[in-house]
Amino acid sequence: MPVARLFSSDGTEQGEIDLEESVFGISANAHAMYEAQKMYQAGQRQGTAAAQTRSQVSYAGKKIYRQKGLGRARMGSRRSPVRIGGGRAHGPKPRSYSYRIPKKVRRLALKSVLSTRAQSGSVLVIDALEFDAPRTRQMVSVLSNMKVNDRKCLVLMDRSDEAVYKSCRNIPDVHINVATDTHVHEIMRSDCLIFTREGLKQVEEALKS
Repeated sequence: MPVARLFSSDGTEQGEIDLEESVFGISANAHAMYEAQKMYQAGQRQGTAAAQTRSQVSYAGKKIYRQKGLGRARMGSRRSPVRIGGGRAHGPKPRSYSYRIPKKVRRLALKSVLSTRAQSGSVLVIDALEFDAPRTRQMVSVLSNMKVNDRKCLVLMDRSDEAVYKSCRNIPDVHINVATDTHVHEIMRSDCLIFTREGLKQVEEALKS
């Protein structure tokens, strides 16, 4: 059964905690992870590129030169895509690049990336993270005690907490999210995952088969 190191709220190591086998102990499916990553990145594209067609280019409609007698190809409009300054044929238009992959593939991808992190010892669990007020120095102290202050960390909470969020946001390479809202992309760009105990339970309940 996969395990993770367990820490107290001040970052002191307390031992180990068992992880759900069906969530953190599966054989990783690289293609599912790739598809989930590609879906996320496609959804982040702005899709605002646009080009004018020949009907949108601002030119007079007068024929450039007479049809016959000049010994050259006939040309009827300055707006033609073959002319410099003319409209563009089949140019880009504003669109959404987002799409959805099947729910089972998304779940498989998330379990796969969690399993790879667990197998490398990069899943850590902390009892709780609760600050009375934003304390960046206190959060740095917790990460230092856990010996992860030099790594890219993703803190996964059981609920949204403004004080903890503000304590993390000024620390380089530390990101925070609600555990049930996490996705493959942000896990893959992090070196270690720090779950609160309750956040871990929520993820295991949501993903276990």
